[in-house]
Amino acid sequence: MRPEPPSLPVLAARAQLGDRDALEALLRALCPVLKAHIRFLMRAADDDADDVLQEVLWLIARRLGTLQDVAWVRAWSYRIASREALRSLRRSRRRHTEPLDDAAAEVPRSEPLDEPDVTIGGHLLEQLDLLPPKAQVVVRLRFLDALSQQEIAEALEIPIGTVKSRLAYGLNRLREVMGKDSAPSDASY
Repeated sequence: MRPEPPSLPVLAARAQLGDRDALEALLRALCPVLKAHIRFLMRAADDDADDVLQEVLWLIARRLGTLQDVAWVRAWSYRIASREALRSLRRSRRRHTEPLDDAAAEVPRSEPLDEPDVTIGGHLLEQLDLLPPKAQVVVRLRFLDALSQQEIAEALEIPIGTVKSRLAYGLNRLREVMGKDSAPSDASY
């Protein structure tokens, strides 16, 4: 029987003490979830998300020593990923502010993102697009990335009350769209 892999906080603590193998294992464990989060925030293709992810992983490795409480490593990593994704979006918007002409409007859109096939009584991923962006991010982090409300508050640098209100708003909107019995419930958290 294989032993369980160490948890993210354990890996973070070991990495802070200089264990390069622990740092590599930590970054490998964070890589897929952070990439999905970055792709969601940026609505970006793999190449764009990979560029931002590389920067995020580098920042995590570089700043890990500043993390005071390793129990928050996951939320702290999401915060870095969120900041870098939004920073990248702002930079790309500044570069592409010239008006579009008819030829540019005919360029086909990129393929939809390859998101995990997640449904909760319906097509949750499709329905998330109907929510305002701020509620969308909170609902996604809570139900698709399984972050606690406190971790979401830490990751997005917003008060826990704001997380709760955005989550409640998002869930109510999903209930309206999907039907009362099929929306996710956050009562146990």
